[in-house]
Amino acid sequence: MTFTERDHATLAEILVAAARREVMPRFRNLAAGDIREKQSATDLVTEADEAAERAICADLAKAFPAAALIGEEGVAADPRLVEALAEADLAFVIDPVDGTLNYASGLPVFATMAAAIVKGEVVACVIHDPVLDDSAMARRGEGAWMQHADGRRDALRAAAPAPLPAMTGMVSWRYFPEPMRSRLPSRFPQVTDVSGLRCCGQEYRLAAAGKCHFLAYGRLMPWDHAPGSLLMREAGAHVATIDGEAYRPWPIGTGLLCAPDRESWDTLREALFAE
Repeated sequence: MTFTERDHATLAEILVAAARREVMPRFRNLAAGDIREKQSATDLVTEADEAAERAICADLAKAFPAAALIGEEGVAADPRLVEALAEADLAFVIDPVDGTLNYASGLPVFATMAAAIVKGEVVACVIHDPVLDDSAMARRGEGAWMQHADGRRDALRAAAPAPLPAMTGMVSWRYFPEPMRSRLPSRFPQVTDVSGLRCCGQEYRLAAAGKCHFLAYGRLMPWDHAPGSLLMREAGAHVATIDGEAYRPWPIGTGLLCAPDRESWDTLREALFAE
């Protein structure tokens, strides 16, 4: 099936509406009982996550009644939902509040994001910043851009290649398996700077705008990385799993590296991940 420009705009409108109705009114207004741990003290869910996901899924079901809807919180309740990515003609992966730990801490670094997936291929994405009220968007083969609330659109372009010692990046190192997890931080001094925002949606937005050279992630949940991988690819970056394969949202893999071009990717792969 074809996911049209109008379909993409509808997806963006649904995310923006949910962010305005459900996410922002609760920001810095959560009661203690509105925040719960999932698997650890740093893996949280809030009333905003659940309310926004319900709103997004309800609106998507009206606009795209045949689509599979795969939200982070829905999968937490029923892990089998994610299996629909294998065969669905059209699926949406949804992260209602990416960066929940930041959100629950009152830190304005979080995102509402989704990707459209047609027969296993990511074809469109929206990464919305509820605080700034703008959306980083991409459509397969048609580029990446920042869509502002007033209708302005600015093209997004990944950073130009740079020598390894001049590179800056963001690495979510704690989700890599051992021994890679323990080894990675010792290799960071080979580049200028390595940081992290505890929100991959905002990291993808920055990198797609050329504000850092590389991103690396260990755990590849599709609602986290289907949107960002397409955004980076359409912004001109080279995006591949650590073993050199093209990113796919299903089956869920481990290890993703984004770099300005293939040569930069190879250099970073050798510097950070070679055994």
